[in-house]
Amino acid sequence: MPGREPFRLGGVDVAPGSRRTIDLPVSVLSDHTPVTMSAHVIHGRKPGPTIFVSAGIHGDEVIGVEIVRRLLTIKNLQTLRGTLICVPIVNAPGFLIRSRYLPDRRDLNRSFPGSDTGSLASRLADIFLRKIVSRCDLGIDLHSAAAHRTNLPQIRISPDNSETRRLARLFGAPVVLRSPLRDGSLRAAAKETGVDVLLYEAGEALRFDEMSVRAGVMGILRVLLDQGMISRRGVSKTKADPAFCTSSRWIRAGQGGLLRTYKSEGDTVNQGDVLAVVSDPFGEVEADVVATLPGIIVGRAVLPIVNEGDALFHVARFEDSKDADDKMTAISAQLEDDPLFDEDEII
Repeated sequence: MPGREPFRLGGVDVAPGSRRTIDLPVSVLSDHTPVTMSAHVIHGRKPGPTIFVSAGIHGDEVIGVEIVRRLLTIKNLQTLRGTLICVPIVNAPGFLIRSRYLPDRRDLNRSFPGSDTGSLASRLADIFLRKIVSRCDLGIDLHSAAAHRTNLPQIRISPDNSETRRLARLFGAPVVLRSPLRDGSLRAAAKETGVDVLLYEAGEALRFDEMSVRAGVMGILRVLLDQGMISRRGVSKTKADPAFCTSSRWIRAGQGGLLRTYKSEGDTVNQGDVLAVVSDPFGEVEADVVATLPGIIVGRAVLPIVNEGDALFHVARFEDSKDADDKMTAISAQLEDDPLFDEDEII
């Protein structure tokens, strides 16, 4: 029986049972510095799905880079079936200057499907979509909150996609949000090519958060296991289903000043609960920040200096409020105690 064919990317062949990092040329900056997108390909000896894992579409969202780095050290991948393509830093120019955007201030996640004759963002989007995403059966895209905000680990899926809902449940992040596809986004462009993408959001820009990293690594491993690509070794089952949320709303500051926060991401709240207080610098005027709906705090501002109208707490309604606190506790405890993340195992 003939063996598998090599996986070819960017003119480079990756033989079955091997792995290799491949640099894909994108552009050249004004000082003659080449811009590349680097992909690490693991091509299994045996056939199976092709899945991509991407991070750093926004250059300051570094937590996904650490998730990919740690994922690539997992021993299960040595006997991988199928092909795994990992791109830890899609937006290398933004990553180097610690910016969400590209040097031309374009948002890469609003530039898909892109064009090979367009702007730097458009060319980068085109290369990523055409050379990697379109060749895959499934994708997992890793993000964090924007600057001065943090997100509870969460998966975002399309409202009407039963398969991504199933995979989101398996992934095991505390919360799953229904999020419509947005024009110009990777998820929307990938869907047009027939590829579903799970979007993982966790943590804060330019910061590492251990629990968010663990949730991301373990979630990816569970998806790879479900797709028949790796063995169960070290891959734990979830001890609680995530909270599926139907809608969400940002609660904003009614006045500017100094923010004192009483609630954090992952907390369940009732309508009317006081989440924080905003005070003027003289301590003369204070205004409560009150929950306008019941739900789970899935994101919040971390900067204590706010202006009137600033988004402070992102509260999501959930389908079933029963035992929501217990779900959050169980998932957090599992991540803390999982043997895969013993100090000796973290590389």
